[in-house]
Amino acid sequence: MSKVKEIEIKIEGKEWEEALDKAFEKANKKVKIDGFRPGKAPKDVFVKKYGKEVLYQDAADLVIEKAYMQMLEENKDVVSELVAKPEITFKNIDDKGIEFNFVLTLRPDVKLGKYKGLKVVKEKAEVAKDEIKSAIENIRNRYAENVLKEEKIENGDIAIIDFDGSVDGVPFDGGKAENYALTIGSGMFIPGFEEQLIGLKAGDEKDVVVTFPKDYHAEDLKGKEAVFKVKVHEVKEVKVPELDKDFFADLAMEGVDSVETLGAEISKNILEHKNAEIENKYMDALLDEAAKNVEVEIPEAMVNEELDRMIKQYGESLQMQGITLEQFYQFTNSDEQALRDQMTEEAKKRITYRLMLEEIAKAEKIEISDKDAEKQAKEYADKYGMDKDEFLKLFGGLEMVKYDLQMRKAMEILKGEEK
Repeated sequence: MSKVKEIEIKIEGKEWEEALDKAFEKANKKVKIDGFRPGKAPKDVFVKKYGKEVLYQDAADLVIEKAYMQMLEENKDVVSELVAKPEITFKNIDDKGIEFNFVLTLRPDVKLGKYKGLKVVKEKAEVAKDEIKSAIENIRNRYAENVLKEEKIENGDIAIIDFDGSVDGVPFDGGKAENYALTIGSGMFIPGFEEQLIGLKAGDEKDVVVTFPKDYHAEDLKGKEAVFKVKVHEVKEVKVPELDKDFFADLAMEGVDSVETLGAEISKNILEHKNAEIENKYMDALLDEAAKNVEVEIPEAMVNEELDRMIKQYGESLQMQGITLEQFYQFTNSDEQALRDQMTEEAKKRITYRLMLEEIAKAEKIEISDKDAEKQAKEYADKYGMDKDEFLKLFGGLEMVKYDLQMRKAMEILKGEEK
């Protein structure tokens, strides 16, 4: 079950007076009182004009920070059990003192069910010949060159054209462009348009007549016949390279000098990618299956903190695409609360998995030594090309490395790979 501990704090007398004095000094510098320079008005004059109440919040901030550190020091037995940032509930505040409670959300009781020998089948990765063939063709196409040709347009060529479209002699939005590169056969234009360009050459002009589909996105153009005045400026042929020694030299892939060695390298890469996907899917399935047997009441404060993390991560992901969270809310006609509601179940699932793995680590007496953690930190640092101390600072210290290793070993137990 969920566990909460409340610690009552009362600050009064000299400590509170000193906090009020400091709050006054801070506030006095920001206000204008007739007859006094900023920061020089006496406290009684300030209080007479603004009242003591305006000092309470700043004074509270000063004493709460100190009280918080003292509370943690005096309650070391529960610090390791904290699963969310302590909340503060105010009971009373006046010129004589302040009373408030620290509300500590502690790790809930977790009752494990079956977590070994779970009947979860792991898929086996295979690479088909067609996948390798398709990948080789994709590579060839990436190295393809567009070469000018004087001959007539054929399917697969790129035509550089001007076009100007109209319906019943009236131009329409989006119906005109200059020097547009159109790949013939791509299906990018209205059905029938590209086919009518086949046989033309650079310098040719033609009226292309097509009919807009009945399900066309623009309501005023659905099913209408249109005429496009087209002028061809250039015709380019797509030259796909042969699988010869020059092609393999251009690839500059170590050990790849033939179709066979290229196919082997592609097969290896595809297999690695598939195995990674299968492993992630397998781990998710194991966690999900084991979590079905877990009994735990997740505290609301824990869910809220997880949601804060998830939304921050989501915002950072959007930022990489050049979109802010505010823009996302505008585009989707939503707000942060709607996003939190949408993410709540996933947040609860993540917390359940985490608590379950921690409980498994406890049940299996998984302990990580400083030596093992140091070794792992060095491996991580080397992997990312960093100094070990620099990595530890970014990762959260040696204790976080220990925790990471604990969770990994707990997962090994789920997979039946414990050593």
